[in-house]
Amino acid sequence: QARLVESGGGVVQAGGSLRLSCAASGRIFSIDAMGWYRQAPGKQRELVATVTSGGTTNYVDSVKGRFTISRNNAKNTVDLQMNSLKPEDTAVYYCNADARTIATIRVALPYWGQGTQVTVSS
Repeated sequence: QARLVESGGGVVQAGGSLRLSCAASGRIFSIDAMGWYRQAPGKQRELVATVTSGGTTNYVDSVKGRFTISRNNAKNTVDLQMNSLKPEDTAVYYCNADARTIATIRVALPYWGQGTQVTVSS
């Protein structure tokens, strides 16, 4: 089984920056896609950015040009650099990894972190 631990959330003024980090641990054989999702109060969880094991990235339109996702395959980590933050970026951010563990090598299962709060004040 895999475990994801996030860090780096906090409170920042509009226009500021934050960097989120996520580390996957456990009996991991390999990880396919990794990504960040967010959920604002009263809203559904939405995809923010993803990165494949080969480095292909995908972003929701609202963060393009402001957020950058990066990944270290050797360390099973994924980061999200968030610049030019806006109040509408306020949400709980969740790390996600589609991981193949020693017990489930043939199937990549989704794992989630516990979430980290990002608050952007105007």
